[in-house]
Amino acid sequence: MVDRLARRRLVGPLAFALLAGIAGCAPGDDSGRLHRQAEEALARWTNAVAAAGAPSVFPVGELTRQVGTWEREVGDRYKVALMSGAIEAPPDSLPDARPPDGEVRWQDGTSQTVRLHSAPEALGAIRVESAQPCPDCVPLRVSSARLTSATAETTRGPADVPVWEFTIAGPAVLVTRVALAQQVTLSPPPWDSYDPPVGLRIDSATASADGRILSVAFVGSPYPSDQHCGADYSGEAVESTTAVVVIVNVRPHFDIGACAAVGARRTAEVTLASPLGDRAVLEVQQGMPVPVVRAR
Repeated sequence: MVDRLARRRLVGPLAFALLAGIAGCAPGDDSGRLHRQAEEALARWTNAVAAAGAPSVFPVGELTRQVGTWEREVGDRYKVALMSGAIEAPPDSLPDARPPDGEVRWQDGTSQTVRLHSAPEALGAIRVESAQPCPDCVPLRVSSARLTSATAETTRGPADVPVWEFTIAGPAVLVTRVALAQQVTLSPPPWDSYDPPVGLRIDSATASADGRILSVAFVGSPYPSDQHCGADYSGEAVESTTAVVVIVNVRPHFDIGACAAVGARRTAEVTLASPLGDRAVLEVQQGMPVPVVRAR
């Protein structure tokens, strides 16, 4: 479940990037500002990794999910309760002991041993991450929990990861939470809606087999730069020992006339100074990690 606050924070920059990328508008030379954003993002990521105890597995996206569909008569209020972090367990209903170490396994057959949260710790993480005022919410009550596994996106591609699965008293929906104990906690910086971050936000990356080349995907103009409202794109990497920030440079078609806000999936390639390895790939607007697929 994506934190609603984070989603609100992303609306402005995403809208700005969409309009800039589709319309081919280039409001001056933002190169200096883009590189400052990239360096700041790398510093935040390095600090967050260090604070987490230098884990080598970085889940991307939603850590809390629901399995199944809410019944129509309770769906609206139960969904809001979960999104607000209104979920609790009766005393002694969950196993308190931290489970033995688990394993994360990627699609290429590689794996990593990881420390796991206990069920109460995982439930507490849901409440902390999703906490929003909801005075009318009736908390969901957890009746039981079991440790299982599910597929999740990571900075190294899709992987089978340990999750806690919570049964909710009443509805048929199950709630799951990634059970990794050492996780990077990264909050995007605040931004001014009148002066949002610059740059196009990538949403995924594919690394070549040797890790030297990244192909990044983003929403941009549906047309090349030799057409009205078109644009061409190229990539630039700003690197550290823990992550890579990809800057997408835009070469727009300059002419007069309005452009429809219709985007298309575009890609750009960037060559890294050193192989990607276990480093994360971050988008430049707020420095958040994106899913990475590793070519075989």
